[in-house]
Amino acid sequence: MYEGVIQDLIDELGRLPGVGPKSAQRIAFHLIEAEVEVANRLAEVVVEAKAKVKFCELCGNISQEIRCSICSDPKRDLGLICVVEESKDIAAIERTREYRGLYHVLGGAISPIAGIGPDQLRIKDLMKRLADPLIREVILATNPNLEGEATATYLSRMLGTMEINVTKLASGLPVGGDLEYADDMTLGRAFEGRRRVN
Repeated sequence: MYEGVIQDLIDELGRLPGVGPKSAQRIAFHLIEAEVEVANRLAEVVVEAKAKVKFCELCGNISQEIRCSICSDPKRDLGLICVVEESKDIAAIERTREYRGLYHVLGGAISPIAGIGPDQLRIKDLMKRLADPLIREVILATNPNLEGEATATYLSRMLGTMEINVTKLASGLPVGGDLEYADDMTLGRAFEGRRRVN
């Protein structure tokens, strides 16, 4: 539609997750119309992040150090490991302020369609960590979709032979939601996870 470097910028922005063609175009024009310092600062920060950010050697979370701040925190409960698909899932769980254990990032989920099997994930690293006698519980916090469920099922079967509690996050209806808008899987999970109230 546009020519040269403008179209190249739109195309590159459009490759970012969650950025559609219209958003890519809006962002591109914002950057073009912005002060040179704004665009330069954005470019510098992207280059700096690529150079400095790495993955924690223990859990796989993003970090600027060899070990992330969570794995380095002496106040964390070393007996709990919450298994998540991606680093961004850790941020979501940490916002709740309900969990004080450690994490393990798989780096994705089992997806035969995308050619991702257990060997492409950080499952071997998880198994090494679980050899530690301090570990008493593994919490499976994969996404409630087909790939996440397949991954959780695979892991629960693998971990079933170990002397470790394996739990899974409860799932169900969101607060403020209406039953008529709930999908079948969510509503089914809500019934499975129901608790006594008296």
